[in-house]
Amino acid sequence: QVQLVESGGGLVQAGDSLRLSCAASGRTFSSYAMGWFRQAPGKERGFVGAVSGSGRFTSYADSVKGRFTISRDNAKNTMYLTMNSLKPEDPAVYYCASDRLRGTLVLHTTARAYDYWGQGTQVTVSS
Repeated sequence: QVQLVESGGGLVQAGDSLRLSCAASGRTFSSYAMGWFRQAPGKERGFVGAVSGSGRFTSYADSVKGRFTISRDNAKNTMYLTMNSLKPEDPAVYYCASDRLRGTLVLHTTARAYDYWGQGTQVTVSS
């Protein structure tokens, strides 16, 4: 049984930083690319970024490029999303997800490419 558990969300002020974590269990963590998505009220779930199984390669949505950083610690089966310079448009429920394909080097940007999801963690930004 694959489980993904996000943590680290909360209320911050615009310009602040926040780090989200995603703890994984149930599959060989380092063999799968991982992704972060977010969903704001009334909007579809959108791609934030992804990281390869080794952690060497990353991809980001244009809206977060230069502000957000994805990393992973395969020894701890945990992925991170470090968010700097948070903006009023960043609030959402943030989800982590595991790619369907073991060993893929493609960093997918669509939700259907991911088969396991966490429950989400809320990020709120006050201006």
